[in-house]
Amino acid sequence: MPQLGLLPRRTWATLLSQLLRPPRAACISAVGCHSQVAEALLTSQPKPHQEKPNFIIKIPKGTRDLSPQQMVVREKILDMVVSCFKRHGAKGLDTPAFELTEMLTEKYEEHSGLMYDLKDQGGELLSLRYDLTEVPFARYLAMNKLKKMKRYQVGKVWRRESPTIVQGRYREFCQCDFDIAGHFDPMIPDAECLKIMCEVLSGLQLGDFLIKVNDRRIVDGMFAVCGVPESKFRAICASMDKLDKMSWRDVRHEMVAKKGLAPEVADRIGEYIQCHGGVSLIEQLFQDPRLSQNKQALEGLGDLKLLFEYLTLFGIAEKICFDLSLARGVDYYTGVIYEAVLLQTPAQAGEEPLNVGSVAAGGRYDELVATFDPKGHKVPCVGLSIGIERIFYIVEQRMKNSFKKVRTTETQVFVATPQKNFLRERLKLIAELWDAGIKAEMLYKNNPKLLTQLHYCENTGIPLVVIIGEQEQKEGVIKLRSVASREEVAIKRENLVAEIQKRLSES
Repeated sequence: MPQLGLLPRRTWATLLSQLLRPPRAACISAVGCHSQVAEALLTSQPKPHQEKPNFIIKIPKGTRDLSPQQMVVREKILDMVVSCFKRHGAKGLDTPAFELTEMLTEKYEEHSGLMYDLKDQGGELLSLRYDLTEVPFARYLAMNKLKKMKRYQVGKVWRRESPTIVQGRYREFCQCDFDIAGHFDPMIPDAECLKIMCEVLSGLQLGDFLIKVNDRRIVDGMFAVCGVPESKFRAICASMDKLDKMSWRDVRHEMVAKKGLAPEVADRIGEYIQCHGGVSLIEQLFQDPRLSQNKQALEGLGDLKLLFEYLTLFGIAEKICFDLSLARGVDYYTGVIYEAVLLQTPAQAGEEPLNVGSVAAGGRYDELVATFDPKGHKVPCVGLSIGIERIFYIVEQRMKNSFKKVRTTETQVFVATPQKNFLRERLKLIAELWDAGIKAEMLYKNNPKLLTQLHYCENTGIPLVVIIGEQEQKEGVIKLRSVASREEVAIKRENLVAEIQKRLSES
């Protein structure tokens, strides 16, 4: 019977009013009173066969779960990239996943519809960060009054756009950035950024690649001498930035039909953007009758010439191409811009090559920090972003095609027994291995079968097994078994840790 003390307050009030009435009145309303009590008791009990909510178990569009196998691949890629950043003296930095909406909308005015806005919390309007550079890093430098910093940052960002999963594009994705902030002599930090990009892409063994280089001052100078109105510079730049996805004919149509550019002006732009090369092209453009009359373009060409000198000294000039079609439509770039593309994706015979677009990009942005500083102090910056999601997609597809098995744990030793009632001995032994810094596992069973334990090691790739039983305990030894060769040797208990560490160091 339910406890009456659990009745709702309203029911208790009804009962009390009935008791305080004269006896006749109480008798007349007794039936109604009992029915109310019964209803209250019934409604307070859970329904025995209440249906579960009707919803589909799925992840949000443009996101994904990463399996243990995928996490192994992802962590290896990130470790390689971050180790390169550290080798070049970068410090790690982390910033909040969300920023003030007003700061984000001011910087991403054209892309404000792609931002994820959060519900008002405590009087602040917030949005999830759109990238790791334009607001987070620049805001951090200005807020902390930093004039010099070499930093790397790895973190998730969010963009509310139509995801293209087959090309490694998501709404939630990871960015991996490296930036150098501070006043330095021209092109030295820029050359190091390109060197880092080459080191990362070579180290990941993604196949042959090319890094396209241009300068926003050359782009603006080209627009000016071709007759593009200054008010249309950014719009035309955004159109030109689509040349890696569209033909020049389609881009020209967009410039003319949608952006209102005169056809003859678009044709003059077309003459320039077909040019690509190296130092010889830079020298040729210095003599160009139109471009040589533009001060901005000449400054950009001068810096690119110096840049190629440093790239030659770094031994990477053959990986770099001066390409006048490169625009990088992001507004904050002020100087050198670059973008890495794979010339071909590694593929087995008979497979379709993977087309994922650029796998790294960056450039110089000297004005961005000043927009956050109340006094407008400039902190010149240059940086790069590695397209981790696209790279991960390529490596993942390659591994699927090769049917290569991925170890999802790093366990080095498995503690086993062939006999019953040896759980306590196994627990003492595995604790000894853990305390020595050895990665070890055992089955969570009192009396597991030895064959089951050995099969587990073979299936998960654990290289070594230590076996303890009655005979070993009497003799004061432990059997050490190599899973691959199935060879066993008896090791004195006190020498076990040292022997395992020796074998692991040699493997």
